[in-house]
Amino acid sequence: MKEFLQNTWKHRAHVVLALPAFLVLFFIMYVPMAGLVLAFKSFDYSKGIFASPWVGLDNFKFLIQSKDTFINMTKNTVLYYLLFTAVGTLLNVALAIAIDQLALKRFAKTTQTLMIIPVFISYAAVQFIVYAFIASDTGLINHALGTSIRFYSKAGYWPWILLIVKIWKDTGYGSVLYMSVLSGIDTSLYEAADIDGANKWQQIVHITIPSLIPMITVMLLLSVGNIMRSDTGLFYQVTRNSGILYPTTQVIDSYVLNQIFRNSNFGFTAATSFFQSVVGLLLMLFANWLVRRIEPDGALF
Repeated sequence: MKEFLQNTWKHRAHVVLALPAFLVLFFIMYVPMAGLVLAFKSFDYSKGIFASPWVGLDNFKFLIQSKDTFINMTKNTVLYYLLFTAVGTLLNVALAIAIDQLALKRFAKTTQTLMIIPVFISYAAVQFIVYAFIASDTGLINHALGTSIRFYSKAGYWPWILLIVKIWKDTGYGSVLYMSVLSGIDTSLYEAADIDGANKWQQIVHITIPSLIPMITVMLLLSVGNIMRSDTGLFYQVTRNSGILYPTTQVIDSYVLNQIFRNSNFGFTAATSFFQSVVGLLLMLFANWLVRRIEPDGALF
């Protein structure tokens, strides 16, 4: 303890600089974790969180006992995570490489700026853009094809619709991190490869992509912790929370939101969120352990 205090006093300037960020992180991320106690209680407004009666694991039992709903929304959550992560990572890397290879750097910067814009558009607005394309009577797609497909009543179309919306909204912003890695690659490597007769494709395969692998690994490890979480705006607002689409669009987060609006069972919703967090933590620890065994330098810790 004495050594800790001495070291803190020695680096007091750094401590003062880090204090605002630490306080923000503490009060926003850690203090609310006290609310996890709701997962084991039957919340009573008149008594508050801590005075409400304990119910043990009853909230978790209720979650698991709704077998069909639980299995369907868990399956959707995991499958959408795998789909979005696989396609998103591939497109982010491909887009970053494509922009990096553009000869006209001013055009490359303009393109990058334009591609980032969709991430700032809220899903409340995106739902109207999607509706303009797929509405059964006035939608641009039906008008162009001369059809009257009722997209909002056919669940089978929505995995692809949601994938397109997710790609359009996030790919431009997701490529920024990979572009920062590309800008740090030693240009002498490309010059040496060019002297040895390597074409552009060979340079990308043997220099660019290997340089991106550490960043790809870190991003995948960080995303594993959110495997049980989804973008609520995407699944709740873009689908307009249509019940007929639930077989392919209901995920855990949208289910929790619906439960809050319908019956305000905060104990049950807290149990569901707690379940998401525990599974995400365990999967992230397992993924990090696996990466550390295969490639120690790519692990987070």
